[in-house]
Amino acid sequence: MFLSPYFLKQNQSISVSAQQASDFAKKIAQDFNPIHDVGAKRFCVPGDLLFALVLTQYGLSQSMKFTFAGMVGDGVELQFPEQVNDSFSICDNRDKTYLNVSRLGDISRCDAQTESFIRHYVAFSGHNFIDILMPLMKQHQVMINPDRPLVIYESMSFDLTTLDFVEVQLSLVQQELKIDGKRGDVTLHFELHSGDTLVGTGIKTLVMSGLRAYEEDQVQQMCAAYEGRKTDF
Repeated sequence: MFLSPYFLKQNQSISVSAQQASDFAKKIAQDFNPIHDVGAKRFCVPGDLLFALVLTQYGLSQSMKFTFAGMVGDGVELQFPEQVNDSFSICDNRDKTYLNVSRLGDISRCDAQTESFIRHYVAFSGHNFIDILMPLMKQHQVMINPDRPLVIYESMSFDLTTLDFVEVQLSLVQQELKIDGKRGDVTLHFELHSGDTLVGTGIKTLVMSGLRAYEEDQVQQMCAAYEGRKTDF
């Protein structure tokens, strides 16, 4: 299983160290958000890794929704129940909820299919900051706090018309930013294709906090810092 280097499992308990989380973010998702760095002040495990662990543990359903309820810290022991219904939560050993999952339809447990789905989704997700959020901020003339840039992964859902595929690719078809004071709600609509065939659609939502007036030079500095981290890695 390609996710094996990025978590530790004991019975039904799964934990992710800061190093494992950082490695997943950079090596698999190409996500260089400093919040996933070892030793980061507000470190958290990537939401995409939690998503990937759920698919690996419970299979790929035709319709799924993931709603994030908390930020997972270094080494937090998460309980992945052996048996789940169509709605379930991933909690720690103190019953704090971090992720709510709902699913419908047929379930595939094909390892190759699941790996392709995970790899292509997290690659799409990892490019959100530079390729999608930066242009949205410029369009709406707002920006996040360059000293404490914070973008929170809120939810992701998808609906598949079929599970009859192995490889899948994702493409962005629409993006929206709704601003409410210092908060920005981002909605990304994407399509899933297997070759030339449309096999599903999905939605990802993010929250940008601490919005302020757009300043081109500061935005370019954020971009340069992000790209510099990628180059250094």
